[in-house]
Amino acid sequence: MKNKTAKPIDPEFGLDSRYSSNLEKETDSIALMQARLDRLKNLSKEQIIHAKLIQLKLKMEDYLSKPNYDNRNYFAEFLTKYIEILYTKHLDFAKDLNISPNYLSKIINGYREPKEEFILKIMLHSGKIFENVASFQKRIWYQIYFHEKICNTMAKQDSWRPLIEKQIKLTTLKVN
Repeated sequence: MKNKTAKPIDPEFGLDSRYSSNLEKETDSIALMQARLDRLKNLSKEQIIHAKLIQLKLKMEDYLSKPNYDNRNYFAEFLTKYIEILYTKHLDFAKDLNISPNYLSKIINGYREPKEEFILKIMLHSGKIFENVASFQKRIWYQIYFHEKICNTMAKQDSWRPLIEKQIKLTTLKVN
């Protein structure tokens, strides 16, 4: 890197304004990317899995921190990502959980709801996996499943609310 004048970082955008030209900025950017790629090449398989698991955990926690009013199957997305981080084949994961590959496929593709026993199994499995990686609350799988149900119900209010409201009467209740 060339000597840069000591201009501060623009606080509004977080941009480094010390570069005197776009060429200098681009050269530093390429050097930084190359250094990152070189570092990635030297990571072990275990380090990569560790990093991906932490990333997944953070994404799951972020999902739970805010409402998501869409019809995506987040539980299946997180489950798929979890499996792909740890296994080369979904079949091996199904064997480890003692479930049929067909049942797992139906959960992942949204054709079946996971049974409580399945969630308990994944809870215990992930608890063991994350034991030496990061703090991981096993109940997060339940939280994701029910958070998704609540968000999907709220997202579909326009379809179910009129019908349900017609069935509700407030004849005996008087509120002052």
